[in-house]
Amino acid sequence: MAEAAGNSAYPILELQGIYKDFDGLEVLFGINLGIQKEERHAVIGPNGAGKSTIFNIITGKYLPSKGKIFFKGQEVTGTSPYRLNRQGLARSFQITNIFRTMTVFQNVRNAILSKNKIRYNLFSRLDRMKDISEQTEKVLEQIGLLDRKDVVAGLLSYGQQRALEIGLTIATEPELILLDEPTAGMSSEETREAVKLIGRVTQGKTLVIVEHDMEVVFSLADRITVIYYGEVLASGPPDEIRQNQKVKDAYLGEEKEE
Repeated sequence: MAEAAGNSAYPILELQGIYKDFDGLEVLFGINLGIQKEERHAVIGPNGAGKSTIFNIITGKYLPSKGKIFFKGQEVTGTSPYRLNRQGLARSFQITNIFRTMTVFQNVRNAILSKNKIRYNLFSRLDRMKDISEQTEKVLEQIGLLDRKDVVAGLLSYGQQRALEIGLTIATEPELILLDEPTAGMSSEETREAVKLIGRVTQGKTLVIVEHDMEVVFSLADRITVIYYGEVLASGPPDEIRQNQKVKDAYLGEEKEE
């Protein structure tokens, strides 16, 4: 079970009264959500509940129809994904999003170069590039791919590709990490390794995760928010969510109780 979340004067991330419709089709209905610093927070719900829409609004891909978003106490509603990343928010995607023709090392180095606002070329200062290489290898060690650093990313196993994507996410040293279905398509063994990896690399950071695998959710989360037809059905610690009858009826089902 994840360690207790840290305390702060205000949530590191807060959604206030978020509505979203697509050409008249309403998807979200007044979502209120607060994520505390160093908390691991899972967002769950059935397909079509609005989880991915919430993720895309948080990360600036979608603009809410109504409502406000605050990050580190400052309103960021409508801020571009690029600027949010510069402010310390990073996300992974449900579909693997890596540079498949580059090596594992080059993938992570590109993320670190971007973080340091450096353009890689033959005239880059050697001492600066040495520092970048050291940072890159540190990330690769964290995600367990240092021994695969010279392998072309597209040749990695699926589980390793997902680990690499998590590496790209943490390479920018974000304060808030959002992972969208990080174990989707993985085998049981790959999922167990992914849970260990996510737990390790998010120590001392804030995590928001959308995930269908309830074993993953209950292994990682300090708090869980259940989204049902565009509204918050329940939000609380894992044990509270397990015992919530409305959640059982709407999503988890009695068979998920154990």
